[in-house]
Amino acid sequence: MRYFLLAFALLLNPAVADELQPEIGTGRSEIKSASADTYMAVTANPHASRAAAQILARGGTAVDAAIAAQMVLGLVEPQSSGIGGGAFMLSYDAAQKKLQYYDGRETAPAGVDEDYFMTDGGPRPFLQAVIGGYSVGVPGVVRMLELAHKRDGKLRWADLLQPAIDLAESGFAVSPRLHKLLRDLPQVAARPAISGYFFDDSGEPLPVGHRLKNPEYAQTLRAIAEGGADAFYRGAIAEAIVRAVAEDPVNPGLLTMKDMAGYQAKVREPVCSSFLDYRVCGADAPSSGGTSVGAILGMLQQFPVRDLEVGSDALTHLFVEASELAFADRNTYSADADFVSVPSETLVASGYLTERAELIDPSQATEAVPGDPVAFAQKRLMAQSPELPNTSHLVIVDRYGNGVSMTTSIETGFGSRLLVKGFLLNNQLTDFSFTPKNADGALVANRIQPGKRPRSSMSPTIVFNRDGSMRLLVGSPGGSRIINYTARTILYHLALDVPIAEAIAAGNIGAIGSRVELESGYFSEETVRKLEALGHKVVQRDLNSGIHAIALIDGKLHGGADPRREGSAVGR
Repeated sequence: MRYFLLAFALLLNPAVADELQPEIGTGRSEIKSASADTYMAVTANPHASRAAAQILARGGTAVDAAIAAQMVLGLVEPQSSGIGGGAFMLSYDAAQKKLQYYDGRETAPAGVDEDYFMTDGGPRPFLQAVIGGYSVGVPGVVRMLELAHKRDGKLRWADLLQPAIDLAESGFAVSPRLHKLLRDLPQVAARPAISGYFFDDSGEPLPVGHRLKNPEYAQTLRAIAEGGADAFYRGAIAEAIVRAVAEDPVNPGLLTMKDMAGYQAKVREPVCSSFLDYRVCGADAPSSGGTSVGAILGMLQQFPVRDLEVGSDALTHLFVEASELAFADRNTYSADADFVSVPSETLVASGYLTERAELIDPSQATEAVPGDPVAFAQKRLMAQSPELPNTSHLVIVDRYGNGVSMTTSIETGFGSRLLVKGFLLNNQLTDFSFTPKNADGALVANRIQPGKRPRSSMSPTIVFNRDGSMRLLVGSPGGSRIINYTARTILYHLALDVPIAEAIAAGNIGAIGSRVELESGYFSEETVRKLEALGHKVVQRDLNSGIHAIALIDGKLHGGADPRREGSAVGR
């Protein structure tokens, strides 16, 4: 019933998606941690973590291991990410002491216009856009991984895809999490191909433990292993993608072979900011994650946060206020920097954040308004850009001291519901604002345009010590709440000295809209009462992050996997 009500709410108003769509809870385990001396991989599924560790054991780099892990995740965690989606990767090269930011975000087809999501004078109902070919952008994962491999890889490309090929052919056991999502998410069996793969003849989701094989996915990966990314973006695979999108019987889209062939992954500069004694680096536009995480932490360091306690009303209040200010800026200014001038450096500048922090009153909740970081040639509107949470994050450190923090997604759970050649296609176009202009005719920064990348909240993060060495790699799935999950984990671990696995497992805080979300079962009733007395509208609910992190302390690697999901940390 709760999912029917959720779908109904989204149908009425796409702007409520950010507040009403926490990830479905699938249970919780004990704190999951591991320590190692040489290398470590933390991913959202044990199969993927083992595949990454095998590559690392053979002398592969962190990027090599990330490629192997992603290909396995697309098989065993298909609802969250895969080669039909997009990703952002931070890759640190220890030898060159250089941090690269790889942008594999999806792009809008050339045939769209700014009114793509408008109908009858208003925005299209959200769920009408989510499912089917209409929402599919050009996938970016494969081209991005190939680009990263050419720059930062060591082992043969084909060898990195072999673990996923083998597993697709031999099969894997359907996990409790996958089964629950198949059962509980609305409209998963929306098309015959996905229904035939994930459900039995009676329409029931495959049971826990069922050995699921995917020979089509193995065949697709073999083609990519032999022909590289071109085998995906040109030829039979691309033709199948375009055909599935264009011929969707209910909600066809505009993707073409020219769109596929023209896709380019990009190398961009990461955005870095200061927090206490550390340098926090993240993904810049088209992601809003790097600037928003940096802004939250930059404002918090203006207060004596080291003297406060985890879960206390004082610290939670400050976190909420900083988050709401960061989101006010994010919603106003963040978009694809190839189309819109995004003031990233100013948004995380210490002077600007000191000024923003002055708006925070420790004794009461205040209204969050966007700042004015620079004068813009274009006016921007706080856009209605729903971002639904079903994504995956992985972190890897190799024997050479290199590190990868990568967030990868097909957008909502099971994406567009279009299954093509063994993998699911994204529905990332719904991350654009549905309305191109406000009531006064001012342009929305995150409006859809041909070839544009939609704004994202994905926040792959690497934190460095003063001497430039890596200190922490972290990130999470969770839609817009990714920013909160990532910033909170960094705050607890680096400011309050909470061990990384415990910081991951601590109660989540959501502060992205008009209400304060506290994860059920973590905050005392006294804390809730005090927050309400400060003027916050508090709701307690599941906040099912998938935070994965590696902390580097005194030459040791300490990994943590979120107990809210099925991930694992593997190292040696």
